[in-house]
Amino acid sequence: MPRSKRARVVHESKTAKKSHKEQTRRLYANIREAVENYEHLFVFDVNNMRNTYLKDVRTEFADSRLFFGKTKVMAVALGHNPESEAATNLHKLAPHLTGAVGLLFTSRDPQSVIEYFENFRPLDFARAGTVSTRSFSLPNGLVYSRGGDLPASEDEPVSHTIEPELRKLGVPTRLVKGKVMLELTEGQESFPICREGETLDSRQTTLLKMFGVVSSEFHVALKAHWIRDSGEVKLLEGGMDVDGQ
Repeated sequence: MPRSKRARVVHESKTAKKSHKEQTRRLYANIREAVENYEHLFVFDVNNMRNTYLKDVRTEFADSRLFFGKTKVMAVALGHNPESEAATNLHKLAPHLTGAVGLLFTSRDPQSVIEYFENFRPLDFARAGTVSTRSFSLPNGLVYSRGGDLPASEDEPVSHTIEPELRKLGVPTRLVKGKVMLELTEGQESFPICREGETLDSRQTTLLKMFGVVSSEFHVALKAHWIRDSGEVKLLEGGMDVDGQ
């Protein structure tokens, strides 16, 4: 029997999804408000983006405001020229707002901010499409869990259960009395997984993770610093010359 439409429950608490226009307006308004409330503004660039580590940065700077949104909206909020800028010389930051960049408004001592980001460089497993920062290969013979990165006396052989996965990923292994052995052609001492400077694919990053190789560094590079009291703009790491802008 068809269900009666009269029995349908209507939830009046359902909230409407924020529109793109509303999000843009709010980002613009929040940046303009932050210009008035904080002493310093840093433009930063994120290398090897990881949401987990960006959350750590937000937690550390809970007394500040961090924006990581659309660069065009952030540029408009700061101003493209002296006539449209939110405060003196903010338009000089517009050329830096390209790529994976954000804004950090804070009233902390600038040197403490710079030192924090210089020291905050957590390592993580590389993702496909990133450039390898090191070479890694598996030595011939018994396969260890760290793939030769540690002395055999400090390491342990990999479990026999991962041998099929290694072969699936193109590593020439086989089980010998329950142990995973790498068997290479005569004269070959190791099996290369990646070389420094090459772009990694998903197969390589999977193997690197299997052997516990962390080679990707999350780093926030400060590009420019604006001081509200003086309107001065200082170029920092990776900043471009904007004189005459």
